[in-house]
Formats: sequence, C-alpha cells, structure tokens
Amino acid sequence: MSQTTASSQSAAFRSIFRPGLFQDQCIIVTGGGSGIGRCTAHELAALGARVALIGRTEQKLEQVAREITHAGGQASIHPLDIRDEDGVRAGVDAILARHGRIDALVNNAGGQFPAPLEKISTRGWEAVVRNNLTGGFLMSREVYNRCMAEHGGAIVNIIADIWGGMPTMGHSGAARAGMLNLTETAACEWGANGVRVNAVAPGWIASSGLDTYDEATRAGMRRLHGVVPLRRFGTESEVSAAIVFLLSPAATFITGSCIRVDGGVPNARHTHTPAKAARHSDATRAFDGFHLASRPKALDGL
Repeated sequence: MSQTTASSQSAAFRSIFRPGLFQDQCIIVTGGGSGIGRCTAHELAALGARVALIGRTEQKLEQVAREITHAGGQASIHPLDIRDEDGVRAGVDAILARHGRIDALVNNAGGQFPAPLEKISTRGWEAVVRNNLTGGFLMSREVYNRCMAEHGGAIVNIIADIWGGMPTMGHSGAARAGMLNLTETAACEWGANGVRVNAVAPGWIASSGLDTYDEATRAGMRRLHGVVPLRRFGTESEVSAAIVFLLSPAATFITGSCIRVDGGVPNARHTHTPAKAARHSDATRAFDGFHLASRPKALDGL
C-alpha cells in the first residue's frame, strides 16, 4: 500500500453514495475525534448531514469540526465521556437544543488495551466494558427516549471481529459481543417505533488507533495481513461505507443485522495455505475515499 492514495489527496470526501443523501439530518458520531469516527463524520457531512461529534478530547473534536467546515460541511462538538450517565444526558440535551432532533446515532467510541485474561484487573476489565458496552447502551437509550421513540431513526453500533474469541483482548471481546446482542435486542424492542438498529464489525483496519499500541503489539499487527484471505488491511473508508449504507434508505428493511468488514478473517482455516502474494482485482482492491486519510505508522514497512 502506498503512503497516501490519489483519493486521499483530493479536495473532498469521495463517497460512493449520492450527494445530499442525508441532507439536513442530524447524525451523532461518538468517538468522532479520530480514526473510523473521524472518517465517518466526514463522509456523513459530505452527504449533507449535520454531524454532532462526541468524544472526550475537546481539541480533537474541534480539529475535526474545522476540517468538516473547511470542506463545506456542518458539525457541532459535544465533549463528554459516554461512560458518564449524567454527561450523556446533558450531551443529548445539548444536541437537541442545537439541532432540534436526532435522526441517527453511530456508536463508534471505544477502546481497549492488550493483556491476557489472567493479567486483567477488575478495574481494567470494568473500564473497557463501560467504554465498549455500557457507553453505547447509555447513548442508545437516551437518544431513543428523547427523540427516536417518537420520530424513528437509525442506530449503528461499531463492534469488532469477535468470532472465535479475542485472545489478548478478552475484556473488549466480551463487551463487543454484548454490544452485538444489545443490537439484536434493541432491533426487536424498538422496531415498532420506526427505529432500526444494526452493527458493523471491523477487522484489522489501517486506522490511527493502531498507533496507540506499544511496539511489541505493533510488530504483531504487521504480520496479520498475511492471514487475511484478501491479504491486506482494510481502510477507514471501507468501514464508513458500511455504516453509511446501514443508515441509508437502501437499508430500511434491515435491522438486527451485522456487517463484517474484515477481509474474511473468520473464514480463514488452518487447513488452507493462502498464496504468498496477493493478486487484487477491482473486486478486492482497497477503497479509500477519505481525502484526509493517512497511513498509521504502526504499519510502516508493509
């Protein structure tokens, strides 16, 4: 993969979806200050949405809001910790006061640290579960109670490649699996009120989040693409495209579902030896429509 692509050097997000798809809709993106959240916020804004950015670091949110505004989009920032119930309530109040309604929610915020199960403290376990499960529940509940129960809407929960377990990330795997079950339950309970709830499960994505890990973990990650059936890492844009599809009118009869964006990793088998070199076609070549995308340093050398 090259350091940047031609599309990442263009002046605006190169979405595959039609212009104005979400014109004047208010869409919340949690974890909107970096990585997949930042990319998704850009794409939604490029498609006409008024994006409400949520995250813990105000400076990151301000930077993304400036980027979106510079590209001709609309964004507001709402710094808060999704694990804090009172903060979530206040944040939803502020978004409704600013935008009048909430049409969609992307529960993207999350985080974890690598550790074997026997080394994870109760405090560490609970911190990850609150970040990757409880926070998404709080956001979904408040948005539903305050707006979507009356007006309908769509929710997309970002989970992970949890199939077969998550060795060295057991706390995150348990929380993300819980988020998938929460997705299925909410889809059933809230469907009659015109609310769709789905999930997207990214695999190994070339995102800025990879640079938050220590060098030993990074070294392990640089070997991972060799066991991906499509023989590469995914891009933030490929995850964003799945999210946008599930929020779009094309998905109005889809709820309680999960789209995997993982290059086929759960389908890899120890009985199959993949070819050493990848031969990409138009059907498998990486898509990168994000004009501000940059390759994580963790993947240098690939």
